[in-house]
Amino acid sequence: MSEKRDYYEVLGVPRDADQAAIKKAYRKLAMQFHPDQNQGDKGAEAKFKEAAEAYDVLGNAEKRAQYDQFGHAAFGQGGGFQGARFSNLEDIFSAFGDIFGGGLGDLFGQRRGGGRRGPRPGRDLRIVLDLTLEEIETGVERTVSLKRFEACEPCSGTGGQDGAKPVTCTTCGGRGQVQRSQGFFTMATPCPACHGAGQVITNPCKACDGQGKVQESNEIEIRIPAGIEEGVQLRVAGEGDAGDPGAPRGNLFCVIREKPHKVFQRAGADLMTEVPCSFPQLALGDKVEIPTLSSKVTLTIPAGTQSGKMLRLRGQGLPHMQGSGRGDLLVRVFIEVPTKLTDRQKELLAEFGDIELEKSGHKSFLEKIASYFS
Repeated sequence: MSEKRDYYEVLGVPRDADQAAIKKAYRKLAMQFHPDQNQGDKGAEAKFKEAAEAYDVLGNAEKRAQYDQFGHAAFGQGGGFQGARFSNLEDIFSAFGDIFGGGLGDLFGQRRGGGRRGPRPGRDLRIVLDLTLEEIETGVERTVSLKRFEACEPCSGTGGQDGAKPVTCTTCGGRGQVQRSQGFFTMATPCPACHGAGQVITNPCKACDGQGKVQESNEIEIRIPAGIEEGVQLRVAGEGDAGDPGAPRGNLFCVIREKPHKVFQRAGADLMTEVPCSFPQLALGDKVEIPTLSSKVTLTIPAGTQSGKMLRLRGQGLPHMQGSGRGDLLVRVFIEVPTKLTDRQKELLAEFGDIELEKSGHKSFLEKIASYFS
């Protein structure tokens, strides 16, 4: 293909599809274009590889976030990830074997590569972190408490009493799968006795009931960089669930959520707020002190400023998440009409109104509107 297709288009799912829908769509395409069902069909093989490449990205939370932001450019030179990691079909079968239980290679024939399933890495975990704009401005370190699976100490993660190792499953002979014929095909399915592991535990550990893992509470330190944006996922490597013995831990993904602020709204690295002013301040100009997230600054209001105008204070916003510098503070000024006036104020305003009327040549309201747009 001369140009890569959109990965969502490849799998036929909307951009807001959840992981279950993405996995289901990939499984359907993989079965449709599986090489064992389309022997000699190079077109089907290409579609099989294309679907695997799309699932490799969209099926991974971190890669998907990068793809949603930068498209295919995220995996080119300088991107956060390498491009497609599948140089041949065996790479695909190795990477996504477990998505079909017995493996992609098991769908229409013998298990590709042979052997039982290897030790499984730990699951990734996901939490949501609520941050104030003040914390986002400076960056912050957070200690979060979560429950995750740890290797069982009494059995050292083996699942066997006193650390006894599993033995070869007699039902499948250690292959992790059994075969059955269905029509013209020989189907390979996970072994019902060992669930695809190829091994069974004869004397389960009492502390973990043979699972090899127990759930425990943990406290984890997370460093939040300054300027981070709503919806960004921080990846904390190796802080997910424990894997099988010899396999790595999963990762922890922290999704950032901003708390509403009483004074400021955010637009990227810029902040926005509103400041009420009197008519004389806008008409004659003034200097007013306004707050930022961490201090106070002076805002200069030019004479003749119209109500609703947005004034910009450069460099008074949030730090840019990537790169140097800061955003701006955008201040919308508006007239605050007093609800109670003294007699002197009324007298002065009436006099001002008479002068304005004389200045306009006694034009009617409709005439003023017409001249404004002419």
